[in-house]
Amino acid sequence: MSGVFLIPYFIILLVVGLPLLLMELSLGQYGSAGPIAVWKCCPLLKGIGVAMLTVSSLVSLYYNVIIAWALYYLGSSFLCPLPWSCDAPGNRAFCQNTSQSNNWFSVSEAFWNEQVLGLTHSFGFGDLGTVQWPLALCLLTAWIVIFLCVLKDIRTSGKVMYFTATFPYLVILVLIIRGATLDGSLDGIRFYLSSDWSRLRSAQAWIDTASQVFYSLDIGFGGLLSMASYTKFDNVIRETLVIIIKNCFTSLLSGFAIFSVLGHVAWGRQVPVAIVDDSGLGLAFVAYPEALSLMPGSQFWSILFFLMLFTLGVDNLFENIKGIITAIVDEFPALRDWKRKTALLGALCTSFYLLGLLLVTQGGIFWLTLIDTYSTGFGLAVIALFMNLGISFCYGVNQFCQDIRDMICSCPPWWSRLLHYFRVCWTFLTPCLLLFMIILHFVDINNIFLLNGIYKYPTWITILGVCMGLLVCLQIPVWAIVALCSESGTLRDRFRKATQPLPSWRRPSTRDTAGDVIDMSVTSTPVGSETARLSHGSSSKV
Repeated sequence: MSGVFLIPYFIILLVVGLPLLLMELSLGQYGSAGPIAVWKCCPLLKGIGVAMLTVSSLVSLYYNVIIAWALYYLGSSFLCPLPWSCDAPGNRAFCQNTSQSNNWFSVSEAFWNEQVLGLTHSFGFGDLGTVQWPLALCLLTAWIVIFLCVLKDIRTSGKVMYFTATFPYLVILVLIIRGATLDGSLDGIRFYLSSDWSRLRSAQAWIDTASQVFYSLDIGFGGLLSMASYTKFDNVIRETLVIIIKNCFTSLLSGFAIFSVLGHVAWGRQVPVAIVDDSGLGLAFVAYPEALSLMPGSQFWSILFFLMLFTLGVDNLFENIKGIITAIVDEFPALRDWKRKTALLGALCTSFYLLGLLLVTQGGIFWLTLIDTYSTGFGLAVIALFMNLGISFCYGVNQFCQDIRDMICSCPPWWSRLLHYFRVCWTFLTPCLLLFMIILHFVDINNIFLLNGIYKYPTWITILGVCMGLLVCLQIPVWAIVALCSESGTLRDRFRKATQPLPSWRRPSTRDTAGDVIDMSVTSTPVGSETARLSHGSSSKV
């Protein structure tokens, strides 16, 4: 998030991120149910919950692969010298040749493409190659960690998240202090805060900005809604504002940690910072590891950085898996039994692991990027749009605002005035901006490249990606038709009945009676939004 990108960032954050975050927290907390069962408030919109479950499953499938990469790098960080540094015996000749030819294809990039991904043995989507077995082992370890974290009850998991949500702050602070002492760090900071107004004309810039906001706030996945369903009634507006402020602060802070170190790399190469700047996966697994390898005590800094990425990944994926479990258990109460829930969790983790093996093949990065680009990016915007329209015009924005007042209980006057802003956003500003983002997705649908722009998606792959996105979006109309067919009378009568809350809406649930509640201040706090999204693939400067 640099210079000029603060403009779209804050526009999307204040007009889309803030209102939708409050909507999800309020809906989950008031309904005390997961992303599917919560739509008892408006059965016509049950498909939104199913779509959330679908997109969460797709994200969980590939997100743990990224955690596996972080684990692989973490294990490699204990080797001396680092295997992606020029000090490694096998890399010295390579570094000398690239230095003499002024070719800035770094040894870190060679390690990433050849050693980690095995990408040099694949020619595209039609050539998967063999499984990278070290990555397969790391992926298995990652799923075992997720299984053990989610296996405990929600209270114990909340205690685990105290560590996973706070440790990255410590690492970011340490990296900022260390980065400030490096030569060339000021050049990196100047580049970070610079403004290139021409990039605002790019549709991809706005899409990447929206992607960061959605992923950092966990909007549209259902995980945050599920976590909120375990909380007691509280001042949900205050919680929302605290999360937003922490998110902005962490994004800005992590940017300083990243670009101060990248400035040092550019200083060492005697090139502009733009040459060493990368985005998404390239920043997390190529540019930054190379920067760490140039620092004194590179092993320590590398271990610290990849341990941070691992804890961030576990923290984010925990919410996704918990949301999936909550949604399924709410629909099938017989699974609430501890043994059955454990079996369900084990089946989910095993299934995700086996499917994830496709993504740790030598051509797996192509498919991972495809899923990330089409099924989640476009799908999240559609889910958010229909959730916003459904609550505002089907459930009723006035009733929803009254529900929020009921949860706050003693509502200060200025809270009520703040609700007027959210009312305007929910009824007009937010859906308009979301519709604009969806249009941008269509405009930019053919401009997807891999390998630094060398490999462009074939037409048949673009069509496949669109179909994957439609798989998420079609859940909404399909389940709306099911809800209408389950009612009787004329079409108008069916629509009226399907938009009315069920009698079981906001009745005491098993969460209420069992006292199974958590501290929302920990579980809903998005830590390291920009650093976390290093592994997502969004632009590092957005």
